[in-house]
Amino acid sequence: MSASTEGNARAAGYTPHPYVGGRTAALRALAAWRMRWPGAPRVIVLTGNPGSGRSRLLTGFLMMCDPEYRKQLPIDDLDPATVPPDLPAPAVPSAAGRTAAQVLWLLADHFELAAGRTEDVFAELAARDEPVTIVVPDVDQAGPVRAAEEATRVVREVLTPLAATETVQLLADVPRELATELAGALPASQVQVIDLDAPEWADPKGLVLHAETALDAGSGGPELPYTTDPAARRALAEALAARAAGSRLTVQLAVQSLLMQPEGFDPADASQLPTSVGEALDLHARRLGADPQTLRLILAPLAFAEGDGLPVQLLGTLANAVAGRDMSQDLADGMLLAAPFIQPVEPSSEDHEDGTGEDAEAGAGDGRTLLRLMHPALAEEIRSGLPDVRDTQTRIAMALLEEVPQQDWAQADPYIRDHLAAHTLEAGLLPQLLTDPGLFAHADPVTLRAAIEAVPLEQLGAPARTYLRTAPLLTRSQASATLRAAFLESAFVEDGLAPYAEALHTRGFRLPWRTLWSVPLAGVRAVTTGSVAAAGEDGTAVSRSVAALLVPEGTPGSRTLPAAADGAVAPQDGTGAADGTAAGEDAGAVNGDGAAAAGGRTALLLHDLRAPEYVDADPSQVVQPSEEDRAAAPLGFSRGADYLRVWARADRRMVAALVSDSPVTDADLSPDGVLVVATERGVTARQILVAAPPAAPSVPAQRTGTTDADASHGLEGDHS
Repeated sequence: MSASTEGNARAAGYTPHPYVGGRTAALRALAAWRMRWPGAPRVIVLTGNPGSGRSRLLTGFLMMCDPEYRKQLPIDDLDPATVPPDLPAPAVPSAAGRTAAQVLWLLADHFELAAGRTEDVFAELAARDEPVTIVVPDVDQAGPVRAAEEATRVVREVLTPLAATETVQLLADVPRELATELAGALPASQVQVIDLDAPEWADPKGLVLHAETALDAGSGGPELPYTTDPAARRALAEALAARAAGSRLTVQLAVQSLLMQPEGFDPADASQLPTSVGEALDLHARRLGADPQTLRLILAPLAFAEGDGLPVQLLGTLANAVAGRDMSQDLADGMLLAAPFIQPVEPSSEDHEDGTGEDAEAGAGDGRTLLRLMHPALAEEIRSGLPDVRDTQTRIAMALLEEVPQQDWAQADPYIRDHLAAHTLEAGLLPQLLTDPGLFAHADPVTLRAAIEAVPLEQLGAPARTYLRTAPLLTRSQASATLRAAFLESAFVEDGLAPYAEALHTRGFRLPWRTLWSVPLAGVRAVTTGSVAAAGEDGTAVSRSVAALLVPEGTPGSRTLPAAADGAVAPQDGTGAADGTAAGEDAGAVNGDGAAAAGGRTALLLHDLRAPEYVDADPSQVVQPSEEDRAAAPLGFSRGADYLRVWARADRRMVAALVSDSPVTDADLSPDGVLVVATERGVTARQILVAAPPAAPSVPAQRTGTTDADASHGLEGDHS
């Protein structure tokens, strides 16, 4: 198949695809791939220059692959060789804005896989009886942070293993610099690269049709000689296509420029027709009597915008920062000048609600407007024209930081809160930013984690490393900013960063607990709370509240109970109640026989309930709360494999919800509200603050395994 098939299709009288407007050769190759035609490749890598029309081609093809949407197309009038068979729609996990892990777990969800680890996804797909069809668009837009180069990870960690799976029929839209790498991982007989800028796939006549359709006044444009007269329109379309060197984007920008502001344009003057995206910008400015550099400076903040786009309120601030001067008058005079290259967008719910819905400083109905450039290639063009991108990002980052009121992240614009890390990453300043626990709690964890992971670990300070360790839990639980602060507060205590934990109690959060202590003690079988007589500072006996930990015999500081020590201590039995009752309320005494039953010889280790220190006392003298004491306590708890809920007994209101990043082995709640939790990582004690009930994080369905990707995997945040 080659570009010559374009002419053959038209000669046969077939109607061009109404959305694609050409690309017959490429559509025929894609249709053959979809129907698994003999000799067709199992994997197709679609590539081309930015603005070549890859996304448009793929969208048009997927229209025909969707059983419902294809009913709206003139299928009978199209070239039959370009029409895929009427089959169930393929899986289409878009990579735009997503991490490699998110793309992979979207697939796992789509195919309802039981995989708990990354490698299990590919193994389960390989074990299927029937082949699966997967289309991955927008790999060049992968990742929540531009400078993190997530596209490379998507290709290496997702697409390459998928392509190597014989039961997978894969079509991926990949940047040219990664297309060769992906295709090179497969035998030549199994893969085909469709480069839309290569001569065999070029579509010059389709480009003319694209320009001609865009110029048509019937599409809503102004009535001008070259929009209403078919002959004049065709002549201008041919001239535009001839100058654009195959770039759909260059043609699109030129046409938008003419239709939005037609003054001063002479269709007979070929020098007014752009040959590139950059020239489309500059010709537009000169035609309207403006300085091209001023237009680029107006658009520059949008060229650096992260996420869905830049809030219009920040455009002036960042334009001043980029230009190094007051741009207010230029912006006032130049927004119509910039209009052909800007697209307003409504923010997604995640953009203005912290990904949770609880902390919506800027909600869906607040009139918030974002701006972005019409195409990523525009951003690359503008960025490439700046003398020092890193210096520009530094000025942008400093300007954004100055916009945070009193450095209170709760009051910061959601864009600044969620995307400042991305700007400082490219500026080389991210490690210096990662010292404020308030930012850790308020920033979108998916975006912040992606930015931090792009920094070499040795360059990160201790707080940032704690955040990185905790980030999978934050995204997995889809926690609100308040719950993120609570999880981080415990993590800082676990890592010996108590001042950072304490700082979170001064940042305006109503935390559900205060973490009292944490010990990295592995192998704890069970825990219980109680009291024991111990020697005070003056040598007299005092009663101390303790946590009794059932540990393997030989653990430093532990004591093995004699086999006859019946009734000594009754740690929890390690089971969690699902009916809302406190786990282990009826646990029996642990003696020598009970220890053996727990699996191997065990001993008891006593830890002060409220202070970070062990207690040297006879564990056989520990007195546990009676059943009456527990029943009269204001709080109860229930737990699952890796989560706990604490609730008020009076009204069953939940007052705290804890999700653990490692399996919970046991837990106990003292009558005065100290929650002691043992996990495979260690033991942590938290004082429950009843006056501050949090919103509950979602408790995901459990998976096996312990990797980050083992977490629940919804679209936002999970598996990031």
